[in-house]
Order: sequence, then structure tokens, then C-alpha cells
Amino acid sequence: MSVIQHYSNRSIKPFKSSEEYLYAMKEDLAEWLRDLYGISITVINFFEVLESGAVLCRHANNATRAAADFLRELGHQAPTAHLPTAGVTYVESAQPATFLARDNISNFINWCRQEMGIKVLMFETDDLVLRKNEKNFVLCLLEVARRASRFGMAVPVLIQLEQEIEEEICEELHLPLGGVPKVRRARSQLSDFRDLDEMV
Repeated sequence: MSVIQHYSNRSIKPFKSSEEYLYAMKEDLAEWLRDLYGISITVINFFEVLESGAVLCRHANNATRAAADFLRELGHQAPTAHLPTAGVTYVESAQPATFLARDNISNFINWCRQEMGIKVLMFETDDLVLRKNEKNFVLCLLEVARRASRFGMAVPVLIQLEQEIEEEICEELHLPLGGVPKVRRARSQLSDFRDLDEMV
């Protein structure tokens, strides 16, 4: 049974709070990163594993390589959407809460903005290092995964489910894939992200 089937077969039970949404998103991202990089990450140690910024920068470089491979394979048929062309430099051995760790995180943030074109769903260094806004960090990682799916990178289950729903809607409405207006585009118009229920 695939992961998507597993989640689809579970009973649909609404989350009672935004903390439960956040927990579910962290859990999904932890499984995704564990599968991608073979690292020991769970929902419990999620921030501790990522706070040096090394895994984030490693992911940025892998995404950039995947985009280059995608462009090479498609050649002139490649989509015109902006794809990352530059990776990031980072210090693999950086220790949490040090200047090097903060520099790694800052490099990842700059990569998200410049190479992935993420403007709204962003976080600041202290959101991760000092846990000032965990939600922004988690939402940014999901957005990175969503955008990287355009060039073939593996995505968390939440993004897979989102894509399946879009495909089903397109089939039912007889629209070409991608013909459904994206909910995520409307998010840039929201000024209040307090209610995660609306976003999910």
C-alpha cells in the first residue's frame, strides 16, 4: 500500500487546533527528509536536526542539481517557469546557534528567495534558531517542496495529496492539468496567517 493510499484510507478527522496542524506538517516533513537524505529526524527532534542549516543547504544544492538535470532532459521543451540555477555554499560541520549555523540558514533563505522565487511564505533566521515562528519555517519548507516538484523532486505526502486532488478536479471539470486556479496563489493576498485551517 502506498503512503498516499495509507493516508487516504485513514478516517478524516479535523484537527482541533493550529498546533495539531503544525505537528502533522512537521511529521510529514521529517519523514520526507529522512527518506531523501537518510538522516535521523523525527517530529520530536525536527528543529534540532535542521538548526545548523546544513541539511537545508544540502537540499538547496540537490534541488538545483535536479533542476539542471530536468532542463538537460527536456531541452527546448523545458517550461519557461523559473528554475534554480545556483546552489549555496555552506559549512557542513556548523554547530547549532553559532555564527556558521546562522550563515548556513541565511544562505538557504537567500536561495529560497532568489532561486525558488518564494516571497511570501518565508521565515527569518531566528524563526528556526530561536523558534520565534516555527510555523513560517515549516510553511516555507512545504513551499520549497511544492515548487521543486515541478522538476521532478520527491515531495512530502501532503504535497502529493494536494497534487492528486488537483488532478481529480481537473478530470471532473474536463480541464487540462494545471487548469484549476491554485489556492496557494491566493495566499499572497492574505495578511493574517493565524488560522492554518484556511491555508491547509
